[in-house]
Amino acid sequence: MRIYFLGKNTKKTRSFSLKSLIALSIILIIGLFYSVERYIDFRLNQSDLDVLSVVDNSLELDSTGSNKAQLDAYIRQISELYMRLNYIDQQTDRIQQIMKKQIVGKEKLPTLEKDDKSSSGGPFINEELRHEDVSLALDNLMAKVDAREIQYNQMEAMMLKQTVLKLTLPTLYPVDVPYRSSSYGWRHDPILGIRAFHNGLDFGAAHGEPIRATADGRVKTVGSGPDYGKFVVIDHGDRLETRYAHASKIFVKEGDLVQREDVIALVGNTGRSTGPHLHYEIRYKNRSLDPRQYLKK
Repeated sequence: MRIYFLGKNTKKTRSFSLKSLIALSIILIIGLFYSVERYIDFRLNQSDLDVLSVVDNSLELDSTGSNKAQLDAYIRQISELYMRLNYIDQQTDRIQQIMKKQIVGKEKLPTLEKDDKSSSGGPFINEELRHEDVSLALDNLMAKVDAREIQYNQMEAMMLKQTVLKLTLPTLYPVDVPYRSSSYGWRHDPILGIRAFHNGLDFGAAHGEPIRATADGRVKTVGSGPDYGKFVVIDHGDRLETRYAHASKIFVKEGDLVQREDVIALVGNTGRSTGPHLHYEIRYKNRSLDPRQYLKK
């Protein structure tokens, strides 16, 4: 079967077979379905993007709100710490009034710098605080705490020097080199890379430098461990002791009686150490003291 189409020019006719017409119709239908499907996919994707945009915006708002709450919490904590520092200063003033009546001699009581006590009123309050502002306030707070720790250690040393311990306090330098300044207390740990409390002083002596007992006493412990390396502990009586760590060689044994200036070991690099040095501690009732307050040349 054939179908004839007549144009304006009747002399020319065009004919199509039925099979050709059916094939053309199928192609048109398929094209229509494909176009409709593509349009629907586009609308669905656009809808998904709109939803994701809303979710992202809500997450951003939640994150901003969370950061704001965290920042407010830091500010409250800083304010509390400033208030507690002021209270500690008041207690320190009262203790010093008592010490003035009991301390023998003309040794002057340690005081804070004037700028260090100008913290009345706590930190500033501002609704537009940034993380940088909080970090700056924390650094300032840490500096104030460090200053008060030094003042406390000085006061403690003055009181101990007035007790029966004054005859047994270790005052000799354990090696014939100066210590690394400010190595006692909170500092940046060279191995862990974080702030950590350092219980003693580090003396950057050469490998093999003699280590001397800083006061008379009895050798309590000779040992080796992952932190101290090879170490010696000397008991000076009344729960007062000194510790000498990272040694390369030890000349004493447990129970030996030693005198001030006796060579007990040699400087080394054993244990948790980044180079040859002596780690030296003074402990009273198992609590570390600041050796800087006792050493005398």
